[in-house]
Amino acid sequence: MLEKFDVTVIGGGPGGYVCAIRLSQLGLKTACIESRGSLGGTCLNVGCIPSKNLLNFSENFHKAKNFEKIGIEVGEVKLNLDKMMKNKEKAVTVLTKGIEFLFKKNKVAYFKGKGSFKSTNEISVVAEGKEKKIQTDKTIISTGSEPLSVPGMEFDEEKILSSTGALSLSKLPKKMVVVGGGYIGLEMGSVWSRLGTQVEVIEFLDHITPGMDREVSREFEKILKKQGIKFQLNTKVEKITKSKNFVSIDIVDKEKKKKKIEADVVLISVGRKPHTKGLDLENVGVQTDEKGRVKVNKNFETNVKNIYAIGDVIEGPMLAHKAEEEGIAVAELIAGQSGHVNYDIIPGVIYTSPEVASIGKTEEQLKVNKNNYKVGKFPFMANSRAKAIDETEGFVKILADSLTDKVLGVHIIGPHAGEMIAEMAIAMEFGASSEDIARTCHAHPTFSEAIKEAALSVEKRQIHS
Repeated sequence: MLEKFDVTVIGGGPGGYVCAIRLSQLGLKTACIESRGSLGGTCLNVGCIPSKNLLNFSENFHKAKNFEKIGIEVGEVKLNLDKMMKNKEKAVTVLTKGIEFLFKKNKVAYFKGKGSFKSTNEISVVAEGKEKKIQTDKTIISTGSEPLSVPGMEFDEEKILSSTGALSLSKLPKKMVVVGGGYIGLEMGSVWSRLGTQVEVIEFLDHITPGMDREVSREFEKILKKQGIKFQLNTKVEKITKSKNFVSIDIVDKEKKKKKIEADVVLISVGRKPHTKGLDLENVGVQTDEKGRVKVNKNFETNVKNIYAIGDVIEGPMLAHKAEEEGIAVAELIAGQSGHVNYDIIPGVIYTSPEVASIGKTEEQLKVNKNNYKVGKFPFMANSRAKAIDETEGFVKILADSLTDKVLGVHIIGPHAGEMIAEMAIAMEFGASSEDIARTCHAHPTFSEAIKEAALSVEKRQIHS
C-alpha cells in the first residue's frame, strides 16, 4: 500500500521547504521531494548564499589590501582561493543540514529523488534508478529555475560559465567577460574583480540593471567603473569561440561596428527560465505559458484542481524571498486560512559594494503611469556614520504621491542598503507617508538617518544637505 500524504511539495528550495514546514505546522501530513540531494534549492546551494559568501570574502580581501591607508599596517595580503572556496562550501553544508533538522523537527517527510506526476494523486520519486510512489491529495510545484543559455554558447562550466560555474572556479582568471548587466552578472563580476580579475561586462541595452530606477542605475555604473569594471553597452554578442587557452567573443555595437574580445572565461548571465523538465506535467494536463511558466490563479492553483505552483516556476520576480512568501501563503490557503502576498512591496537587492536596494515603483514607472509624484533624495556623503567610516558613495531616493504623500517607491545605493530597505518595506506595507518617516526618530549616528533625511527632502526640509 502506498504511503499517503495530505500535501506533497515537489522542490526543496526557499519556496518549497518553507511551504512544507508551514503545511506541517498547520496540521497537514506533508512530504517534500528534492532531486538535488540537498535542500535549499538554487539559492542555498549554487546561488544567493554561496555568492554572498564570496562577495563578503572578496570585499574583505580588497579592504585588507588597503589597510595601510587607514593606519593598519600588515604584511603582504595574499589570496588563497582554495581555502576561500572550502569556507564557502562549509557555509552551504551547515545551512542545508539545518533545513533537514527543521524538517525532522516539524515532521516533514523528506524524499531524495526526482519527483514527477503519474496522475493528479500519485507522485513518482526516482533515486539511483529505483522508483517509489506516494499518494497525495494536493501537490505544490516548486521546482525553481535554471540559467538561460544563449544558442551556440552553451555552458561547459569551464570556459563558458553559468552563475554555478562562476561560483566554483579553481583558479583566478586573468580576464572575465560577463554577458548581461543584471543582478547576478554584476555580483559575480564584482567578486572576481575584487580578487584581481579584469572584468568586462557586455550589455545589449544602453544601461545596466534593467528595471531598476534609472538614476540609481547610472550611479551604480559610475561606481563600478571607478572600481575597475569595464562596460560595453548597446552591444550584442554574436559568437563565442573556445580555444585551448582562451575564449574569443565576437561583439557588435549599435553602429554595427564589430570587435573581438579575448578572455580566460565568459560568464553568461542573461536571465533564468522555469525548471519544469521531467515533471511530466502532460500526464495531468497542467498548463504553461509561452515562457514555460506554470499558469496559476490568485490562490496559486493551476488549471488542474488540487495542483498548485509557487516560486520561480510562476510569473513574477525570481527571488527567494518572493518564493518564501508564496510558500507560506499557499500553505495557509490550503489550510483554510487567508494567505496573501503583496507583490507591490517586494524588495530587490544587489549585494555588491556598495549595495543597491529597491522597493515599489521606479521614477520611470510613475512617469509611464502618469502618476503625480514628488522626490526626496539624500546623499551618504552628508551622513555622519558614512563619513566616519569612509563609505560615502550613493544616496537614498524616496518617491511619494504628490497629493497623499504616500510612499510609492524607495531606492538606495550605499552601505548596508539591503538591510536598510526592510524599514521601508514595513513602512510601505502599512501605507506610510514620507511625513511618517520624516517624523520617526532614527538613532544617531546610523546609515538609516539617510532615510529620514530623504523623507524630509520630499518637502525640501532636509537638515544636513
